[in-house]
Amino acid sequence: MSSQSVKQTKTNRHSSSVISDEAPKVTQAMLDKARFRVGLQEVPRKLRVNIMLDTGVIAAFKAQAGDRGYQTLINEALKQYLHQQDLEDLLRKVVREELTHAH
Repeated sequence: MSSQSVKQTKTNRHSSSVISDEAPKVTQAMLDKARFRVGLQEVPRKLRVNIMLDTGVIAAFKAQAGDRGYQTLINEALKQYLHQQDLEDLLRKVVREELTHAH
């Protein structure tokens, strides 16, 4: 049996199912057709809001944005902040649990 004919598989550590490396790649077209849900409720991808920001903040994002658009950069910065907060909360929880078990 040649090495090219052998399918590589991975085992998902959270289940006993096998994941094939030959799974289709997710494309932008697929994401464009996706429906976003929170729980079982369909929600829009983006929501128009009006907020007041410091002129210096807007100027800084506009200077960095180039062709992407400053609102896109602000959105990305907010998502990164939320992800960082989730990571910090998780790390704090792990440290607390480890300290509890160490005593």
